Amino acid sequence: MNKKRLIVAFSGPSNSGKTTAIVKVSNILQDQGFKVCIVKHDPKDKANFDREGKDSFKFSQTGADVVVVSPNKTTIFKKSTSTIDELINLFEDFDYLLVEGLKTLQLPRISIFRDRLDESYFGVTNAIACDETINKNDIPDNIEKLDLNSPEELIQWINKNAKRV
Repeated sequence: MNKKRLIVAFSGPSNSGKTTAIVKVSNILQDQGFKVCIVKHDPKDKANFDREGKDSFKFSQTGADVVVVSPNKTTIFKKSTSTIDELINLFEDFDYLLVEGLKTLQLPRISIFRDRLDESYFGVTNAIACDETINKNDIPDNIEKLDLNSPEELIQWINKNAKRV
């Protein structure tokens, strides 16, 4: 079966609700039978996947790239960054690829705000998803406005605006 292969990015300040929004969108899409992949940008190298004492950690400490294959998942520890094209090729067969962060990538982008707008995102944003804490009149007219509390509305926007790869 041919997959949709739609890619969209989510941005926003820390604690704005990006992860929650992506989880809700992903759950709905998967309930509808779609294959969803998620890429999380970790700009500060904080993510810690393998724990000390585990074989994967020992392997990773050697400086090698490590792949852990188990019956239900494959985990990859690569000692270098990946381009979005490499990730698209890695995931290959997907309907939706949801990217959290990576503001520099030229992708259709939903920025997420609660409590305050950050105008530094306006230049890379196609739509803003916010809640009632944001005055929508403060959002430029060229940026679509979405309801952060309506994952269905975010999905409609994604289906209309995501990049097909």
